[in-house]
Amino acid sequence: MFPYVTLAKDKSWQPGPYDGVELLVLHKNEMTGGVTILRKFRAGLTVPAHIHPLANEYCYVLSGEWEESGAVYTTGAFFFAPKGVKHGPHHAKTEVISLTVFDGPLTVE
Repeated sequence: MFPYVTLAKDKSWQPGPYDGVELLVLHKNEMTGGVTILRKFRAGLTVPAHIHPLANEYCYVLSGEWEESGAVYTTGAFFFAPKGVKHGPHHAKTEVISLTVFDGPLTVE
């Protein structure tokens, strides 16, 4: 038996760090501040280039299509952004839902 189990249907979407981004927290590591989340980006949204100074970001696109630096990422794409490294802007060509893990506190600069 797993020591922690949650169902997304039992959680609520919360506002993200940008207007048009919603987060559904699946798990929070109380020791590190890291989180495993579902993220939803509204179609047409552009998230400006940014840095996560306290956490590495691991992202798997579950649905949708987004563009960054001329590359289009669709369902099944995985990417990694090391902490402290600027990435973006991200442009959601459609609604995008991703499974994302931050191994430290989710902060944005």
